[in-house]
Amino acid sequence: MIQPWFDPNRYAWIPGTAYACGALIVAAFVIWLVPQGRARKAIVRAWISLWAVAAALILTGLFALMSGQPWGVWYGLLLPGIIGATVVGANLFAIFKRYRDVEERRLASKDFM
Repeated sequence: MIQPWFDPNRYAWIPGTAYACGALIVAAFVIWLVPQGRARKAIVRAWISLWAVAAALILTGLFALMSGQPWGVWYGLLLPGIIGATVVGANLFAIFKRYRDVEERRLASKDFM
């Protein structure tokens, strides 16, 4: 077996926890700003960045799996990547729809004035 990149018994939880903390911070801003229609560019960029980090975790986990790393190393990288890419990728469409709804309400209210 190849030398592990890190001790999986001690450190395998760090990638998933770090990703989840970052996702929670961005999600808090999404919950706060999207219903108001504010910071569209920043929110969408941050959300796509989260998706890119999840993709990087998937690629790193697959590389670790193919290079013969122990289970705790590749699983600790692959699991948060797959979950993150699925959840963040699916919710990107909901964010776009919510911004579109806010813009439609804004335009409709201007028509009646």
